[in-house]
Amino acid sequence: MPLPHVLLSAAVSLDGYLDDTGPERLLLSSPADFDRVDGVRASVDAILVGGGTVRADNPRLLVNSAERRAARVADGRAEYPLKVTVSGSGELDPAARFWHTGGDKVLLTTDDGARRARALGIGADVVSLGADLDWRAALEYLHDRRGVRRLMVEGGGTVHTQLLQQGLADELQLVLAPLFVGDPAAPRLFGPGAYQGGRLRLVETRRIEDVVLMRYLPTAPGAGDRVAAADRHWLALACELAELCPPSDTAFSVGAVVVAADGSELARGHSREGGDPVVHAEEAALAKVDPEDPRLPGATVYSSLEPCARRASRPAPCARLILDAGVRRVVTAWREPDTFVAGADGSGVLTAAGAAVVVLAEYAQRAKAPNRHLEG
Repeated sequence: MPLPHVLLSAAVSLDGYLDDTGPERLLLSSPADFDRVDGVRASVDAILVGGGTVRADNPRLLVNSAERRAARVADGRAEYPLKVTVSGSGELDPAARFWHTGGDKVLLTTDDGARRARALGIGADVVSLGADLDWRAALEYLHDRRGVRRLMVEGGGTVHTQLLQQGLADELQLVLAPLFVGDPAAPRLFGPGAYQGGRLRLVETRRIEDVVLMRYLPTAPGAGDRVAAADRHWLALACELAELCPPSDTAFSVGAVVVAADGSELARGHSREGGDPVVHAEEAALAKVDPEDPRLPGATVYSSLEPCARRASRPAPCARLILDAGVRRVVTAWREPDTFVAGADGSGVLTAAGAAVVVLAEYAQRAKAPNRHLEG
């Protein structure tokens, strides 16, 4: 199921704390960074915090700039993003500012929490996700039922930790403040537990007065048919590579990336790369990887189009090349149509050999874009 783009936003001290233990909220960001955060809020469809943050900080979570709010309205959007909180217990103060400022609000909770929240008179759409909280179900609800395409998560540390550990965070925007807290009782940004492996990719650093903004993207693929946020990043790259293909009236334009389980890119390729008029994207990428590379059996191949099951130009189709390389996971955007090969079923060849095939159909239009001239 498609999910929103999940952006985690936080500010921490140099020693990794979100706050101290004093009665007042510790201000970690600078005035200019608060304005940057306001701009990010204005750009998203919804802002989410955990119930603990509502209790501890009593936030309003508004877009403060009148100009930004007016721009949202002019763009056909609500003046304020949807405000979302998640609480398994539903035990929240109905007088909290969260419920009485801004636009629409949603409380995502459990069956028991929903009964409790409604009895308290919480001023929001109270939505039960079942007997237990499930982050994937929460994100699917926001995407499918509330039209949320970009979700900004502003805390707290438990929420950030869970979304990262479950591979559901697409982006981390972390602000580092030039001070120390040093109190072991103070809340930290990330808690212990099993995180997805691999190094995050640093895509931006920016000095904002006396703080530093760092933007990271996850890199480690999911496992089997379980989709991680990094799968979407890599498939988007494969779609971008398809745009580099020399145009053809007799073959698709496809991009492919081979990624190790730890998020290391092993190779990339695209159709007709290097002047070869018949080379396929997966073929071009795999040719750049040492066939003895021990990372191949745990790797994922991302291809903008389903790997081919039959071809006339070379003895081995791409589905066979992938299996022969030892790869057992493929993520694609678009099943191959019958344009050149009737009944093409590369996915069937792969799954019959024990490989997992994941289709992220929300990227299909991007994959089809460089092939529009072949339609009809």
